[in-house]
Amino acid sequence: GWLFGRVTACSRRSGDSKRQVILFILFVCMCQIGAETLRYSLLEEMERDSFVTNIAKDLGVPLSQLAARKARVMSEGNEQLFQLNQNTGVLTAKDSLDREEICPQSDTCTIAFKIFFENPLQLIRGEVEVRDVNDNSPTFPEKEMVLKILETASPGSRFPLESAQDKDVGSNGLQNYSLGPNPHFSLATKTGKDGVKYVELVLQRQLDREEQGELNLLLTATDGGSPPRSGVAQVRIVVVDANDNIPVFEREVYEVRLAENSPPEQLVVRVTAADPDEGSNGEVHYSFTQTSERSRQLFQLNPSTGEIRISGNLDFEEAKSHKMVVKATDGGELSAHCKVLVEVLDVNDNAPEIALTSLTASIPEDAPPRTVVALFSVRDRDSGDNGRAECLIDEDLPFSLTPTFDNYYELRTNAALDRESKAQYNITITATDGGTPRLSSQESIFVQISDVNDNPPEFTQEIYTMWVTENNSPMLRIGSMNATDADAGKNARVNYALVRQEDKEQPDVSVNAETGDVYILRPLDYEKVRAFELAVRASDGGSPPLSTQALLRVVVRDENDNTPVVLHPPRDSSAAGELVPRWAPSGYLVAKVVAVDADGGQNAWLSYELAKATEPGLFRVGLHSGEVHTARAVTERDSPRQRLVVLVRDRGQPPRSATATLAVALVDGFSEAHLRVSEEAPAADPDGPLTLYLITSLACVSALFLVTAVAAAVVKLRQVRRSEAETLPTFPTTATESSAGSLPRSYVYDVCFAAGTVNSEFRFLRPLFPCFPAGLPPGPGEQRSSVCS
Repeated sequence: GWLFGRVTACSRRSGDSKRQVILFILFVCMCQIGAETLRYSLLEEMERDSFVTNIAKDLGVPLSQLAARKARVMSEGNEQLFQLNQNTGVLTAKDSLDREEICPQSDTCTIAFKIFFENPLQLIRGEVEVRDVNDNSPTFPEKEMVLKILETASPGSRFPLESAQDKDVGSNGLQNYSLGPNPHFSLATKTGKDGVKYVELVLQRQLDREEQGELNLLLTATDGGSPPRSGVAQVRIVVVDANDNIPVFEREVYEVRLAENSPPEQLVVRVTAADPDEGSNGEVHYSFTQTSERSRQLFQLNPSTGEIRISGNLDFEEAKSHKMVVKATDGGELSAHCKVLVEVLDVNDNAPEIALTSLTASIPEDAPPRTVVALFSVRDRDSGDNGRAECLIDEDLPFSLTPTFDNYYELRTNAALDRESKAQYNITITATDGGTPRLSSQESIFVQISDVNDNPPEFTQEIYTMWVTENNSPMLRIGSMNATDADAGKNARVNYALVRQEDKEQPDVSVNAETGDVYILRPLDYEKVRAFELAVRASDGGSPPLSTQALLRVVVRDENDNTPVVLHPPRDSSAAGELVPRWAPSGYLVAKVVAVDADGGQNAWLSYELAKATEPGLFRVGLHSGEVHTARAVTERDSPRQRLVVLVRDRGQPPRSATATLAVALVDGFSEAHLRVSEEAPAADPDGPLTLYLITSLACVSALFLVTAVAAAVVKLRQVRRSEAETLPTFPTTATESSAGSLPRSYVYDVCFAAGTVNSEFRFLRPLFPCFPAGLPPGPGEQRSSVCS
């Protein structure tokens, strides 16, 4: 093919960077209405896959971009006549082109095509002119034409002949006629306004029927091709006797206007020719002459009446007018001619046709406004307002239609898209013409919105609280965390992970990355950790991934796994730990058992009870306080040594317990006044500084007491044959007993021990002097007590 036109605003340049600039300028140029068109030519009847041009070279486009941008060629109409090789950029004809078949009634034959590029969308117009070759010979409608001419016809008379038809055009079409040598006729050729050559016989010499009643002439039609082609027809001239009058039409030209939807058998016009002759010479018959075959198919002429009626379907889009020549012939073979011109009026009988050229089936939801989704054309074969179409889509869609050039429209986005709100659109394009009544057609376009990772995962709760009982088994599942993502595909695939903190020790917790299940890796101890919190991150599979966090709070439930621990009395204490006077009343505080439990809740609630006692009825234990009181008054019959076993039990299931052993000594020598003083004496604050002073004083007094006791014991051992070994000191009650005691009667101290919760209380009383009978003086070094009666 030959390149007729060029794109004036765009030229080829070397280098990749320059080429990109050229492509951009080319796109701008081609998208402008009125941009120049690529024009080529191709001879008809060329063989299949004939070369037209190299599009890549003409546009300066690299071959790699043809395939990358999905370049393709589209011909107007349903049949695709060209094909584009994306690898070489060569445009070829798919099949052999026949100009007479493609453009049967046109002197010039131009086939329009468009080249489409995607990413970005680009459209380039082009035209290929199919040039005619001399492949058709002129042909006459009939191989033999018969003319009856009166012998009285004067020289110079003209007789029209059937014109030859040549499907070729231009110089390859019909050029001239020639007539075989004869003494009577010559040819005259005229060219009408429509460019058709008409031929007529011109009488040069008077005819004489008696001399020659019939003549045979050879008519040859020749075209201008190289080499030229020709067609012949036989013209038979019949010399007729004289007929004085020829038929005469009322009008030389009949003009009629018909709507294209006129029904068959409708009367078009009635032509009338009158002949004043009588008999058969005055009878007129009508027939078509110099009329195209298509017109003969659409119209029917009544040979007797001259009525022309519709016999086919008129189509304005096929032919806007028809020209017919009617010949009126009388019985004497004289004839006359008239023209009938039929103008076909357009009616709105064609609905607009929507042809989808390019469609992006899926667009991302973050596509910016004005993104091209589809390119399509609208064609209406009618004319005027009947062929003027407009396109509409629903207004509630985030799309709009933009006219580009010619009859092309672009479907673009006009708002932000959100796949989570609507994942697909079924867009109906309605094309309506301006005729009466208005005709319309519809085309549906299905657009899928592809997902973009624009939504982070969302937890169903901000804080997840899960409970686990201590001493759990390893890898125990305690619950599950759940996060959802509004995106789709891998963008909605949620993975879970613990958020590690560098400054804190990582707890023994694991989260399943896919399901969000929470597991405890190792057994927990309520006594070491009762609750802990950590952050869990949910991330999606997008690129880049989006994430969110939720707080996981694990609360450890207590289990009764700890036995109560007795703090007082300690296990290594002496068996004789508590002293109780013989005259202690009921409710006297003997001691207090103190115990703790490392568990929590009711597992740490402790209760005390007397499990074993020397005298079961003498003592009682407070259920919740652990205080040991006398249940009744102490009597002389009670054993001086009492052993109490206190049971400490928690309230767990099952309960755990411990025991505390108290040794209680019942001692004599406590007077009622002493008891009153002991009971009325204010208790020392165990937590005050006085406690330290009392302990120090007690230690000194005790040391002095022990030294004195040891010395007295040694003296007595020497004096007394029988030694008495007593673990507890004997307090004298009478003068006789006092004189036999182990301590000097001058000073006897009463030491009372009361077991407290943490610290023991020590009370130092005044010396107790023995009471002497009345009239009996005290011994040397002895004093009479003021309390003696």
